[in-house]
Amino acid sequence: MSAQAEPLLEIKELKKWFPITGGFLKRTIGYVKAVDDVTLTVLPGETLGVVGESGSGKTTLGRTVLRLYEPTSGDIVLHEGANVMHVPQLDDKEMHHFRRNAQMIFQDPYASLNPRMNILETIGEPLLVNGIAKGTELEERVKKVMLQVGLRVEHLRRYPHSFSGGQRQRIGIARALVVNPKLVVADEPVSALDVSIQAQILNLLKDLQAQYQLTYIFISHAMGVIRYMSDRIAVMYAGKMVEVGPKQELLSSPLHPYTEALLSAVPKMSQKRKRLVSRGEVPDLSRLPSGCVFHPRCKYATDICKNEEPHLREISPTRTVSCHLADKLTLEGI
Repeated sequence: MSAQAEPLLEIKELKKWFPITGGFLKRTIGYVKAVDDVTLTVLPGETLGVVGESGSGKTTLGRTVLRLYEPTSGDIVLHEGANVMHVPQLDDKEMHHFRRNAQMIFQDPYASLNPRMNILETIGEPLLVNGIAKGTELEERVKKVMLQVGLRVEHLRRYPHSFSGGQRQRIGIARALVVNPKLVVADEPVSALDVSIQAQILNLLKDLQAQYQLTYIFISHAMGVIRYMSDRIAVMYAGKMVEVGPKQELLSSPLHPYTEALLSAVPKMSQKRKRLVSRGEVPDLSRLPSGCVFHPRCKYATDICKNEEPHLREISPTRTVSCHLADKLTLEGI
């Protein structure tokens, strides 16, 4: 896949800050900076893996991209041929069109399904809401997508409680794909499933991507899953993007110390190696440290890291990193 290809999605200086209120008048006294100045591009047909610890802002990024959360500032641009959609500026009618092009697979395969709606109603709802199909045509389209994701059409009128976790996640995938979207945001789609079922769902997502030329933003905290699914990897820490690059390059030669720490946790059977354990935890997103947000946990940190905030910069045509010392460090990959 060429790095020069026209992007399907552009995320520009995106911020999502949640206000903190206090006092009798509930005035805003601060902000939780869940996504802070993120810039990314996603190419057609690729899988961009977004990885980071819990609390790093991955899920908030995915939901803000689809405007399930209203962005605080920045721009999200979806290219549909000659049509360019600036997502934060879309009105209700235009959002219907956007929803047909961008869908989400949620983390919890049970909580994301309405227990009072059977599978026909659950999968068919996007078709009905978007005015794509109804009646017999809707049922036929639902049956078709059920077969594609490995569900049986005789279960069409069953309710979510009668399915296993893996089957529920297949229902969630079918609901996302029934409108033939171009972009799918998959938010930890296998983290709630048994390991044996995880492999089935990941392979299903790969097969569907090849069949329908889908573009994925695949969110996970598990580097092994990201390694299997992704073409490019974006590493998030404390609401900020700290490194982006092609999978093989990033895995073999990370540029950011946080990426090195994540990679050291990936099991490797061929040889023993020391795991790098970063001291401390992800910082409070309402009270971020000065300078580089990772410097309190970074063994390479210097005075410039403590006092001056680094910005995402280009190291090569395909790689960007937010680290003052990226040109000087030689970090260990896998």
